[in-house]
Formats: sequence, C-alpha cells, structure tokens
Amino acid sequence: MSFLLPKLTSKKEVDQAIKSVAEKVLVLRFGKDDDPVCLQLDDILAKTSHDLSKMAAIYLVDVNKVPVYTQYFDISYIPSTVFFFNGQHMKVDYGSPDHTKFVGSFKTKQDFIDLIEVIYRGAMRGKLIVRSPIDPKNVPKYDLLYQDI
Repeated sequence: MSFLLPKLTSKKEVDQAIKSVAEKVLVLRFGKDDDPVCLQLDDILAKTSHDLSKMAAIYLVDVNKVPVYTQYFDISYIPSTVFFFNGQHMKVDYGSPDHTKFVGSFKTKQDFIDLIEVIYRGAMRGKLIVRSPIDPKNVPKYDLLYQDI
C-alpha cells in the first residue's frame, strides 16, 4: 500500500513539506519500502489517509535517501513516525523514554486515528507535547541506545 502515499526523497522535499503543511498534522513515516513492518504501517497509513485528510498530511521518507533527518531524529529503529504541526515538531508522551517519535507499527487503524486527533486538538490549543491516547499495551517497547551514556 506504500505506493498510495506520497514519498519525499530529498532533504529539500522534507524541508518543503515541514514548512508548507499548514493547519494540519504532518506525518512523516521514516523507514524502507521493502521492510515488512514498514509495509504493515504503510497499509494503516494508506487506509486512514482519506479519513484524516482534513487533519493530516501523510508522507513516506526512505531512511537511506534522507540521512540528514535520519540522524537528526535519531532513527535507529524502523519504522519511526514523526509528527509536525505548522512547522513545529510535535512530541507525544507514549509512556516510553522517547517522546520525539513513534517507533514501530500501530496495532490498529483506530490507534492511529485517535493519535492524530489528539495531536491535532493539542496543537490547535498551542501545546507542543500531548499525551498518547493509545493503550500502553499497544505501544511497542524498545530500549534507547544512549540510555547509559
């Protein structure tokens, strides 16, 4: 289903998307087109993109084609999903150590829809960090690589 979503293939295109998407949540999925977990997430994103079109713009970013952002957002696990609103990086408290991105695939379409609604409503009120509506059992667990440094 990744062929249904627009792809950003350069730093310039990612910069342009961050600057130009206004009054909507910008969803950037960092990953690879041939990774099975990325394909699972892409399926959820593609199926919900029409329903969320008034609230969100969804783009796919290949980690190998935009290494600047891969490093900047510390994308060490794929897929990782990053959110912006009016050029501002939106952080989400998932109950995990990292609030800057969602790592892994969403368990259900409804989890993703609920998250976008919460980010959108929070951003419209001027918040830069929101609490995730996703059940903590549905949030993938992982260890941060720089935890003991």
